[in-house]
Amino acid sequence: MIKKMLEELNVPSPLEICGEKVKSVEEWKKIRPLVLKSMLENEYGYLPEEPKNIEFNVTENENGRFCASKAKYYTVEVSCTVNGENFTFPFSYVYPSKGDKFKTFVVINFRPDIPDKYIPTEEIIDNGFGCASFFYKDVTSDDGDFSDGLAGLIYKDSERSEYSCGKIAMWAWAAMRVMDFLQTRNEVDKENIYVAGHSRLGKTALLTAAVDTRFSGAHSNCAGCSGDSLNRGKVDGNEFIGDILDRFDYWFCENYKNYRDRDNETPFEQHFLHALIAPRKVHISSALEDVWAGPELQFLCCAAASEVFEIYGEKGFVYNDSDFLKPKYLHEGRVGLCTREGTHYFSRDDWHGIFDFFK
Repeated sequence: MIKKMLEELNVPSPLEICGEKVKSVEEWKKIRPLVLKSMLENEYGYLPEEPKNIEFNVTENENGRFCASKAKYYTVEVSCTVNGENFTFPFSYVYPSKGDKFKTFVVINFRPDIPDKYIPTEEIIDNGFGCASFFYKDVTSDDGDFSDGLAGLIYKDSERSEYSCGKIAMWAWAAMRVMDFLQTRNEVDKENIYVAGHSRLGKTALLTAAVDTRFSGAHSNCAGCSGDSLNRGKVDGNEFIGDILDRFDYWFCENYKNYRDRDNETPFEQHFLHALIAPRKVHISSALEDVWAGPELQFLCCAAASEVFEIYGEKGFVYNDSDFLKPKYLHEGRVGLCTREGTHYFSRDDWHGIFDFFK
């Protein structure tokens, strides 16, 4: 059933971006830059260049007593040079007090709070993970103002071109700077650092891991249109590319406007992001009442990505047709899906799915 649905939607394959379908890891590695180029030039824009002179100022909080002394809690200030000027933003970093090397999440969040309604810090610690999180508006505003924060430094001497980065790419750039910090920490298991976000920040998490291979995987929570669900096959109640451009065109590059009202015709598809993360891990959370995000298209997006993982000899998205739109964890492959009851929210159920998948 699922394979037939994908065939009927005429979903493009990243393996065929040059025409003839590639069949080996070596061939995929040769065309992978073209797949990434397609996503950057058509949707998100090219990320800013790596900064110069990056430094980290670390301050300990709670005197070692955070979470009943189960965790260490720090505030970190990133300072670096962007386009000849200093740029600074803060993030929070928490990890278990006891143990050796910790798998760690980089969470792009809507608030700076620790804990937060979207970040159950003590549960993260109790499950043996560390967590570094930042407030996305500390990087640049969530609006069309390209003179604010990082955007103001990038565009101080120029205007945006058709491929210039939108705000999502800037938040992804900031997540990479948090990764720069984690690379300096002895307590971090550097083979298991994952990036996570909800909604627009779930889109950001997928882009981050697609671009930066230091991340061992990504979690996208209810990201929907232009994130973790297919463009093709949308129905009334789903969000279309035109809908998202009407309200949030500044998230994307200018070239993305060419695909308004062309959801079924895009030469790229959202599972290209999943494919770019292969053979690393991709985890999606989908809410059955979040019709705007298209839970059926999130399922299909995961299924469409499997072929790239399989080239590596890995299981991609493992499912039965009977699993379609059923509340459950599908975690047997490198592409995982947590489908749950409820609406658009980063819930504890989502986090329990994350712990199970990335354990």
